Amino acid sequence: MSQNDCNSLIGIWRLKSIQFEFADTGEIADVFGPNPSGYLIHTGEGRMMAILTRSDRAPPTEDSDGSALFKTMMAYTGIFRVEGDDTFITHVDLAWHPGWNGTEQTRFFKVEGNTLSITTVQQTHPMFPGRMGRGVIAWTRA
Repeated sequence: MSQNDCNSLIGIWRLKSIQFEFADTGEIADVFGPNPSGYLIHTGEGRMMAILTRSDRAPPTEDSDGSALFKTMMAYTGIFRVEGDDTFITHVDLAWHPGWNGTEQTRFFKVEGNTLSITTVQQTHPMFPGRMGRGVIAWTRA
């Protein structure tokens, strides 16, 4: 295998950026603003966990603030497997958005030094209903 085998994914990664590239226009949106927060963990036993948020979230003062906070984060976990040199697939067993529970999330990855670049397949995102695109996410080894 190349450098992009399973072992290169193992570890703790800190989020640098998360963007969504729309298929219809090519427009790129910062999903959680220009300075998002988050971590991605891949274990040697095949478990992955990710949490990504806006960095400017404030504690809720009213019930309606809680639903707004839900829209400024994503988190999921599951068992992952590596296929080929540049793909990992996670069988999601728990997610912030119930629509992801039980799904398989395919990610394409590239590790260069301490940087992990991940792109998703073309899909809809809960934040952009009805619009196809792909996620483009950059991480640095923590």
